[in-house]
Amino acid sequence: MIEGIIAAVIGAFVGVGGTVVYEKQRSLGGKHKADKAIADAKTKSSDIVLKAKDEAMQVLNDAKKEEADRRKEWQKTETRLAEREANLDRKLDELDKRSDGLRSQEDEVDGLKNEIREIRVRQQEKLEKIAGLKKADAADKLMQMTEKDIKQDLLGLVTKLQNDAKEDAEENAQMILVTAMERMSSEVTAERTVTAVKLPDEEMKGRLIGKEGRNIQALQRATGVDILVDDTPGMVILSSFDPIRRQVARIAVEQLMKDGRIHPARIEEVVAKAEKDLDKEIIRAGEDAARDVGVVGIPKEMIRLLGELKYRTSYGQNVLMHSTEMAHLAGLIAEEIGANVQVTKIATLLHDVGKAVTHKIEGKHHHIGAELARKYGMSEDIAHAIEAHHDDVEATTPEALVVRICDALSAARPGARNISAENFVERMRDLENIALGFKGIDKAYAISAGREVRIIVSPQAIDDLSAIKLARDIAVKIESTMQYPGTIKVNVIRETRAIEFAK
Repeated sequence: MIEGIIAAVIGAFVGVGGTVVYEKQRSLGGKHKADKAIADAKTKSSDIVLKAKDEAMQVLNDAKKEEADRRKEWQKTETRLAEREANLDRKLDELDKRSDGLRSQEDEVDGLKNEIREIRVRQQEKLEKIAGLKKADAADKLMQMTEKDIKQDLLGLVTKLQNDAKEDAEENAQMILVTAMERMSSEVTAERTVTAVKLPDEEMKGRLIGKEGRNIQALQRATGVDILVDDTPGMVILSSFDPIRRQVARIAVEQLMKDGRIHPARIEEVVAKAEKDLDKEIIRAGEDAARDVGVVGIPKEMIRLLGELKYRTSYGQNVLMHSTEMAHLAGLIAEEIGANVQVTKIATLLHDVGKAVTHKIEGKHHHIGAELARKYGMSEDIAHAIEAHHDDVEATTPEALVVRICDALSAARPGARNISAENFVERMRDLENIALGFKGIDKAYAISAGREVRIIVSPQAIDDLSAIKLARDIAVKIESTMQYPGTIKVNVIRETRAIEFAK
């Protein structure tokens, strides 16, 4: 049809063209020329017709090919839809079967529960029938018989105890006095877990942070303290549950600001120097406390642990001040009741020395303190008084009871203690100890109020894949052994350094 239309159009065109040429030739006066022109026009029109036919055929073939391609795509789409529909039908059938199975299992469980209830009721009825009593009546009768049997024994025991008390009146009077004094205690609040360092200017804040935070990261890694620079204008906040770490960080930050050279290598040097200076200050503080109380003969190892208490708190109360105050009070009480004043003072001064190493040694601080006293050659009277200043060990000497009394009296001062702060510190220590229990760990720091534990591993002992597994193992152990709100981030850091010197 298309070919016929094209031919008709071309024919009309040729006819018109030929007529025009013919009329032109006639007007010029030559028939021969007109015939020749007509012949040329026919030849050209034939060529045009053939070319038009070829182009029409090409368009037709392209249209047919495009139609075939579209049909193939439609067939593929229909096939995929059919497969998906079949899969959905199969899954729906499986879900129906599973639902039917669950319903049958639920019915079976309900039947077993009802059967168990019936068995229990029948058993109770049989027991009541055999005993001839109801359950409540049997319980009342048993209580009456027991009271009748032991009443006379209790009266005899009370009489015997009273006679024994009269025979040992003086000794018991001392015990009664110190026991009554021991009950005098109260608690109020005071809490400190941060240290603020003043900045000379805002430019120093940027220098402490360093390019891309390298300086502050190096400082946090070296000290184990969480450093906040944007919370308070003109101040740097050092946050850590461990006051010794905060003190090292404070000294290091102040020295860096004073020196002006702040970069990772310099930070490590300054932190190391701050730790040495603080160590000297700790020993001096222990010696000053012993001199203030007026006791001699304490081993130097115990003096150092005593000085470390200057930077530790118990329920928000400074432990060294608490111990010194207790020692003065203990000396007065021991002198009044005739106890050994020197033993009482030394034991009271050292009663909390175990708190200096509770983050390193597992156990309660009074047990640890007693073991340290025995280890460094102190007398058993002193070790027992240290160990018995809490209720889990019975105090068998007047000196031990005086230590227990003074502990309660010192803690009773307004503003002395805070339970929430102590619980927080214990949780931080437990978090660090869990991490340190794994092999290949150099340091572990609990930061961000316990929401993150940062672990630095030895690159020689732990490779990259082991670091990933280590982080997961520590997280699993924390989940299984601790109770905490929210989540805790376990951050394992593995860093390799190559250092060489040019000579």
